[in-house]
Amino acid sequence: MSQTLVTSALLYANGPLHFGHIAGAYLPADIYVRTLRMRGEDVLSVSGSDDHGVAITIAAERAGEDYGAYVKRWHDDMRATFDALDIRYDIVSGTSTCPVHEETSREFFEQLLERGFLVERESEQLYCVHDQMFLADRYVSGTCYVCGHEAARGDECPACGTWIDPLKFEDPACTVCGNRPEKRTTTHWYLDLPRLRDDGIGDWIRGHRWKSNVANFIANLLEDVPERAITRDMSWGVPLPSFLGDKAEGKVLYVWFDAPIGYISFTKELLESRGEAPDAWERWWKSEDTRLVHFIGKDNIPFHCLVFPSMLHGTGAGYVLPAEVPANEFYNLEGGKFSTSGGNAFDIKTFLGTWDVDTTRFYLASTMPETSDSDFSMEQFIQIANTSLAGTIGNLASRVLKFIAKNHGGEIPPIGEAYAAEMDTVLLSECGELEDPAEHITAFRFRKAAEALVRNASAANVFVDRMAPWALRKEDPEKASASLATLCDYLGWISRWMAPFMPTKAQTLWEMLGCDGEVSAQPWPGVPEAGAWRSLPAGQPLGELGPLFPRVELPKASA
Repeated sequence: MSQTLVTSALLYANGPLHFGHIAGAYLPADIYVRTLRMRGEDVLSVSGSDDHGVAITIAAERAGEDYGAYVKRWHDDMRATFDALDIRYDIVSGTSTCPVHEETSREFFEQLLERGFLVERESEQLYCVHDQMFLADRYVSGTCYVCGHEAARGDECPACGTWIDPLKFEDPACTVCGNRPEKRTTTHWYLDLPRLRDDGIGDWIRGHRWKSNVANFIANLLEDVPERAITRDMSWGVPLPSFLGDKAEGKVLYVWFDAPIGYISFTKELLESRGEAPDAWERWWKSEDTRLVHFIGKDNIPFHCLVFPSMLHGTGAGYVLPAEVPANEFYNLEGGKFSTSGGNAFDIKTFLGTWDVDTTRFYLASTMPETSDSDFSMEQFIQIANTSLAGTIGNLASRVLKFIAKNHGGEIPPIGEAYAAEMDTVLLSECGELEDPAEHITAFRFRKAAEALVRNASAANVFVDRMAPWALRKEDPEKASASLATLCDYLGWISRWMAPFMPTKAQTLWEMLGCDGEVSAQPWPGVPEAGAWRSLPAGQPLGELGPLFPRVELPKASA
């Protein structure tokens, strides 16, 4: 039986989530998983926080906090944001708190070392005499030797994206004290990506079917792929295996190496918490039946399409490789990049204190940066809320259900066999072309899926205008009743189509129709087929009615 293992990029526990993160990796994963589950598929979803690394130690030191306490604060904030946006995973763990993460990470190190894919090498590294420590990449700054940017980090240039070798800086500076460091010799281990490439993973990467923007990004990565250091001289992180002896003292695994292993260790943690057998995780990570899908932003493409697959392959342990990496581009704020450190962001939980959660989810899905950068715009947010949601879906529910409440005793009218076929023909064939949103969702076209949902609702509004039950009830009450019954059944389909995007509003509409249970627990409906799609019984009492999507407007600025 096939199964899908879904991961979302681990959030670096060094600041709050913003809508760039949500639209890039977390909301698409949530919509995707909800859809697969309604289709009856076996799914496991995993995410969490990436708790190690130099950026965290620097920020914690500046804040005067213990590393663990600092990480926990941001991890808890991340979970609160997920809760606020109704984004759900089977587990949201952290690389510093998962009880099996250190063991799992060291197993990777040992397996890669045993199979000859790790290289031990003495090398020069910058050392700060003042602070008496080797300087891991982000403890160094300088002028980029590729583009000339004067504030390049020791791991990457924020201007041109070059992977920086801090030894090449002509003006290196310690970010802690500002002094110029000196070069000293130290021992580190490197992942031999060139050898892994030639061992077969390169052919797999070249031959794999990637999303178009992902394929373009990685096309040239393999040609000049370098060895990459996987250890660092610092105390915060996963300690190296003890069998390395004195050479491992004061060293930890580099954060980019242990972070993706978190997907595996978190899976182990989840299944152990459920009381499953110790090797139950292998059903997900070492089975030919597993389809592994990584949801990430484009800045993570090299790690999820080259480095992590190379690590999985290099262990020789039979790990599955990713089937899909639907990386999204950047989601910007009114034309500028979302950046909490740069002040170009806003607190999501504060935003949701003013604006509806499901409207926000739908807007983000409608503007998702799937193949190119896109923007969050309040003007567009208001427009979509009032046209697609209030004006199309909300208006449809209101005009149909309020009319039934007033003229049919608040119960779903009978369809009448004489008119069922005619109603099917008109609604399903003549009022607009209907689409199954799931066909787009499973192909990672979330914007098109959102558009399909709205078009499907628009078809029902055309049907209402064409049938005009308020007038028809005087001329042919049985036909008017049939049209209203048809619309109730169709609203039931709309509520199920809505569920992955807007779970709370979908449930509200489901209950307005008088239906029991969770709408998300219903089977995915697909597209209605004439004669075989109705399910709501005549006489079923409607639930409590109210505005599904009230119109909204920007708050007026105070004088």
